[in-house]
Amino acid sequence: MSPTKALIFWGGWEGHEPRATSTIVADMLRSEGMAVTSTEGTDVLVSDDLNAYDLIVPMVTQVPSDTHGIERLRQAIASGTGLGGFHGGMGDAFRDSPDYQFMVGGQWVAHPGNIIDYHVDIVRADHPITEGMHGFDYRSEQYFMHVDPGNEVLATTTFTGEHASEIAGTLMPVVWTRTFGAGRVFYSSLGHVAEELVRPEMREILRRGLIWAAKSKTYRGTK
Repeated sequence: MSPTKALIFWGGWEGHEPRATSTIVADMLRSEGMAVTSTEGTDVLVSDDLNAYDLIVPMVTQVPSDTHGIERLRQAIASGTGLGGFHGGMGDAFRDSPDYQFMVGGQWVAHPGNIIDYHVDIVRADHPITEGMHGFDYRSEQYFMHVDPGNEVLATTTFTGEHASEIAGTLMPVVWTRTFGAGRVFYSSLGHVAEELVRPEMREILRRGLIWAAKSKTYRGTK
């Protein structure tokens, strides 16, 4: 039986350390038995057969979109390829593409206070991605996002208003899933830089989420 195939495409804003974080995620997926292709830039969206992959992981921030490439990506996910990712690498990848944002289910717009301490609440402890997990404290950018109300929300955070009084008390999704056609979509706003990918809660949510998304085409890993 052939292994589950994953594609990571990375690049864009260097503040998210795309080379380092993509290496960590590639190693994570390989440890789960996946065959991983990791490539810099977005040319792969127009040059490769995206339907050949079980999972696609965008890890680019603020890069120009190519209409043809985005449409090929959307068609692949709608046909059953999984889409999964985190933070700005997926949630602020193609800021100029509403079609991409509609598929993802959200778009980053702000992180008041920049790097701060905040709390993450698990609201679906019965889902495979967050099963058995509890709320935890986290230090990073607390993402404020525009989100699709139809997302299946697994974890949230509440803004105190300390850094932006107008959003005091706002309950914001942190982890969600959705479907796009036949494809599963997973997103987590955690994970600003490479060192965050060793934090147990963030790493486990990401690991489970990417495996879950890959099951759009029936995950065939070792765990």
